[in-house]
Amino acid sequence: MSTTSITAPNGPYANDSERFRSGLEVSGSKIRNATGPFRTTIIAMTEPTRTRPAAGGALLRRHVTNAITAAALDELVQSGYARMSMEAVARRAGVGKAAIYRRWASKQAMVEQIVGDLAWSVVPVPDTGSLRDDVSSFVAHATAFRQDLRANRIIADLSAEASRNPQLAQAFYSALREPRRTAGSTMLHKAIERGELPTDLDIDLALDCLVGLTYARPQALTASGEPADAYSQQRLVDVILTALAACRR
Repeated sequence: MSTTSITAPNGPYANDSERFRSGLEVSGSKIRNATGPFRTTIIAMTEPTRTRPAAGGALLRRHVTNAITAAALDELVQSGYARMSMEAVARRAGVGKAAIYRRWASKQAMVEQIVGDLAWSVVPVPDTGSLRDDVSSFVAHATAFRQDLRANRIIADLSAEASRNPQLAQAFYSALREPRRTAGSTMLHKAIERGELPTDLDIDLALDCLVGLTYARPQALTASGEPADAYSQQRLVDVILTALAACRR
């Protein structure tokens, strides 16, 4: 099975399953995650946009950015957004605070950039040549993501913080929504080109069905403690395919 790339606002992110299954270790800081697609996406991220000039014209070094990114994610998991500090991130990354502020103007800017880039790089765009197989892959990935303990802790924490911080809420929910809908749109248009979906498909409604069901059902199963096994995943695929066929203008 192959995947194609989706382009985020800040640049292209290759959705290579081997890369996000492999693990990341930079500057002595390791992304410590036992399972799931959350393990390695940082290495594929583009450099964050510099918010202030680097002192002395110094370049923003990739390995330093990776170390800060890994440390920030660890802090989000272990301390949560409210208790997270730039000092703690710098200490964990083994860098000075100045290295962080050369990349981001504030804690919120740093978290928005890192979480946004991470969201774009973990969402695959299946390209199997079959809508059923594409949807099956999409569902399997969503199920694995919802079972990832680190991802769940970060999502739960930022969801709570978003209720108190409208600016963070906008960036956080956009990071959850846009990569999934962009990937889904690519899948749907390819299926239309192959004749598997009607040419008068209501794309927005179809995306609501595809993305909503794909991510809501695994979340519900995880919350209830029910197994998200192969049988339940294929039942979900059947429901999604039926819904997509009905999404006509």
